[in-house]
Amino acid sequence: MPQAIPRKYLPFPPVALTDRQWPNRVLSAPPMWMSTDLRDGNQSLFEPMNVERKMRLFRTLCEIGFKEIEVAFPSASQTDFDFVRALIEEGHIPGDVTIEVLTQAREHLIRRTMDSLRGARRAIVHVYNATSRPFRENVFGMSKAEVVDMAVNAVRLIRALADERPETEWVLEYSPETFTATELDFALEVCDAVTAAWGATPEDKVILNLPTTVEMATPNVYADQIEWMHRHLAHRDSVILSIHPHNDRGTAVAAAELALMAGAERVEGCLFGNGERTGNVDLVTLALNMHTQGIDPGLDFSDINAIARTCEHCTQLPIHPRHPYVGDLVFTAFSGSHQDAIRKGFAAHKADEPWAVPYLPIDPADVGRSYDSVIRVNSQSGKGGVAYLMETEYGVAMPRRLQVEFSGEVQALADARGGEMTAADLWQLFSRTYLEDRGSMRYVEHHLFEHGSAQGIRIHLELDGVLHLVSGEGNGPIDAAVHALQAIGVALQVRSYEERSMAASGNARACAFIEVAQAGRGGERYGVGIDANIVTASIKALVSGYNRLSGRAGGAAVEAA
Repeated sequence: MPQAIPRKYLPFPPVALTDRQWPNRVLSAPPMWMSTDLRDGNQSLFEPMNVERKMRLFRTLCEIGFKEIEVAFPSASQTDFDFVRALIEEGHIPGDVTIEVLTQAREHLIRRTMDSLRGARRAIVHVYNATSRPFRENVFGMSKAEVVDMAVNAVRLIRALADERPETEWVLEYSPETFTATELDFALEVCDAVTAAWGATPEDKVILNLPTTVEMATPNVYADQIEWMHRHLAHRDSVILSIHPHNDRGTAVAAAELALMAGAERVEGCLFGNGERTGNVDLVTLALNMHTQGIDPGLDFSDINAIARTCEHCTQLPIHPRHPYVGDLVFTAFSGSHQDAIRKGFAAHKADEPWAVPYLPIDPADVGRSYDSVIRVNSQSGKGGVAYLMETEYGVAMPRRLQVEFSGEVQALADARGGEMTAADLWQLFSRTYLEDRGSMRYVEHHLFEHGSAQGIRIHLELDGVLHLVSGEGNGPIDAAVHALQAIGVALQVRSYEERSMAASGNARACAFIEVAQAGRGGERYGVGIDANIVTASIKALVSGYNRLSGRAGGAAVEAA
């Protein structure tokens, strides 16, 4: 018999809550949402966002519908401090949005934080200190009384500084940073002391945020902890009970859902689960889970692809192709039996009936997606697959989403003609689909010019047989071309752009891939352009994308201006 190994990890102790109520409850309304993408999410990146990316993500969060956004840790860096000042001084904060900032419970950091918020209409000051025994004894060497004093003194200082600036509506948020590892009776003691120190009332509530700083137990244990606090807080009517789940055990979404059943009213997290270690709770998944249960989450994810591309640009982090609701492959079936069931489900579905299409828990149209039934080209029918043949034989290294899109074209042709498709067949189909002048718009030529710091462009093109000369300006040739096309009623939105050299082609040519969308036509389509000049290739790709969108919409033409 092998020698017994001493237990390194002990099970988390249960909460003494024998009459728990949360298992009998059902969610019926969304929580208050707070995005910490610009603070917790930002500090977890390989390279923190610059001002341009932070501002772009802030605007996106406002457009989605977040009313509370944690924007920075202003005492941690001059960059964060300056970002808060720019939001306030340059008028970027919508009237119904409240910014939030984080600070440790230390006097000089609190003063610096409050200084960053001068002139704000409304602000949440989020202060925290660690409360668990390992932090008290091993990290800080503090007694319980000293931990309480630290929290209370910080809150009193914030209240005093807030009273000096009555032009701002101040809201206090307090987090016992390591709540889930803290003895519940002590967590309650600290939270009650903070509530009293702030002078919270039902009209001036304090936000008590109870985080799973590190996820340590199953989601039901977190729900028990939240319900225990919910039932024992001394001034519950003067408290907004908030949660901030992390995902160390991979169960942050479940923990958040159960905690809301247990009495929590507010959730902090990030889009697509970005954050320290394994991330914060994924607010997109959490909100769309509610959507599938008939609850309006109050957040707009109807164009999930645009949000995903923005997040990927701002964070420089890819979204996994199997990520719930948004991954590139979540509405793609590779199994023949899945495809058959989905096709039959769509055929049977009626618009006025509840959604019940097999294998699809959500209607892809709800998030601006389509269902792509894709069968892989295997070694027998494609000698290594569509992407492999296109790259090795013709030097076209397609982006992943274009691979999915083009594979649908391949499958449609294969079904129609039967038999094996060679590399030459694939190239002929690719050229006919993306490169040939087969749509209502045809590129003729272009000329670039500079206009101050802006890039200008003049484009000769043909639309429905009518020649046009259009011009526009932007922050680059593609942006300028998009603005130029607006003059003839073509309003394109560029979702993504990539350019690659065609290494296998034998000459110096560039290939541009542009993913575009257009108002009134759901979803996106790729356009592709190939030319020795990368700008020319990019404009050809833009024209190709427009023709692909128009063709999918029944070949609708745009009237000449």
